[in-house]
Amino acid sequence: MERLQLIQQLIDSRKFKSYLEIGVLGGNNFFPIKCSKKIAVDPDFRFNWRGRLGETLKNSSNIKASFFETTSDIFFEKHAPQLFREAKIDIALIDGMHEFEFALRDVLNCLKYLSNNGVIILHDCNPQTKDAACSFNEWKDRGFTGFWNGDVWKCITYLKDNRPDVNVFVADCDHGLGVVTKSKREIVHPEFNSIEKVKTLTYQDFNSRRKEMINLQSVSFLEDFIKRG
Repeated sequence: MERLQLIQQLIDSRKFKSYLEIGVLGGNNFFPIKCSKKIAVDPDFRFNWRGRLGETLKNSSNIKASFFETTSDIFFEKHAPQLFREAKIDIALIDGMHEFEFALRDVLNCLKYLSNNGVIILHDCNPQTKDAACSFNEWKDRGFTGFWNGDVWKCITYLKDNRPDVNVFVADCDHGLGVVTKSKREIVHPEFNSIEKVKTLTYQDFNSRRKEMINLQSVSFLEDFIKRG
């Protein structure tokens, strides 16, 4: 299952009304989504008004879509308080800068405005190689070649060990789809109970304890999650 399929199934099955996507680029995931309220955030959209018009003709949900060509930090500082003052975020896709602290800020900011039964999806949570899990600068130094997941997986580890108000797991598909929902739970003996501790983790640490680090689950587990509503 890929993120586009997951998002649309959740919107349809749970009657979600608002969708936020951070890290839109060319809109390959954003434009096909059918939802009443759609919000796109990216500092560098890879489409123009003609592209938006063409996508609107394909999918009428794009008629009232809102586009914020800015960083997610600025979006949450300047636009989110008014935008989500009454209607909260039902579902969000975080697929922006694939580095821990950037992605974590996006998650924490989304949680401030997430509806009680809302869902946050994080892409790139299960890198398969050390090269895919490198930093942005390392990826840049090798000429942006190869797939880049970064260390988004650390967000899952952090939330799992530090946020008793959320539930989190990663589905083993589409480079690792992290799923975050609001749910009270008990954290027993947290091993990585600070941002600083999580930052020191290496890919070797992750790879040796992959399932435990990110609560890795099967696609069938994800399908059951969708059905639970």
